[in-house]
Amino acid sequence: MKKIPKSLKKWFMIHFIIDYIFGIPLIIYPDYILKIFNWTTIDPVASRIVGAALIGIGSISFLERNGTRETYKALLKLKIIWSTLALVGILISIKESSKMLWFIFIIFLIFNIIWVYYYKIINSRE
Repeated sequence: MKKIPKSLKKWFMIHFIIDYIFGIPLIIYPDYILKIFNWTTIDPVASRIVGAALIGIGSISFLERNGTRETYKALLKLKIIWSTLALVGILISIKESSKMLWFIFIIFLIFNIIWVYYYKIINSRE
């Protein structure tokens, strides 16, 4: 069996940290956090659900960082789907939101590119 690239394991840890940095405040202080991003319409329930999703995905990145190749493939598929749909949602909303939304878009775009890149690498090693 081919090994998982160490760099991918590091990206899983980085993803874990970033998801927690954004997820925890969204659960605890959604109004405050979203005002920083100049969000005009704030739904604390939806914000907390997004925070929970971030923490869930970040947690599995941490818990499965030493997982099997099949585990990494499955998690990369999840991360690709999540980040792609987030990018679509952001693009649909970008005209009606603050310029800070571009910051969030760029974060999701970077992670999407990383996940697609590593998914291709892992699949090419079969």
